[in-house]
Amino acid sequence: MMIDYTVDETNSVLYVRPTSPLRRDDFEALSQAVDPFIERTGGLNGLLLEVAHFPGWTNVAAAIRHFQFVRDHHRKIKKAAIVTDSPLGEAAEHIASHFVAATIKHFPAGHLDEAKTWVSSN
Repeated sequence: MMIDYTVDETNSVLYVRPTSPLRRDDFEALSQAVDPFIERTGGLNGLLLEVAHFPGWTNVAAAIRHFQFVRDHHRKIKKAAIVTDSPLGEAAEHIASHFVAATIKHFPAGHLDEAKTWVSSN
């Protein structure tokens, strides 16, 4: 598994931390973990993505599955927090807001608790 993840059912938040280049199977496993919760509850309060730098994908199939995962889930997530010092974090906050329904906010590395509080709040 190239993605560490946890579904915090109490706060309705999916925590994701990529650890190396992403594989197609990573998104299959992520869907299997989060989809039953979404079906029971109707959605997630938030997604918290903690990443030092974007690791990329192992191949084109993995990138396609990543985009499919975003397409299939973005309307079911209210907020997305990106915790990183990578320039990608700032760009993602602005660019992704045009393509996804969630409110997106960038937090600097080391501000995980602040991001958790924001993404868990209503």
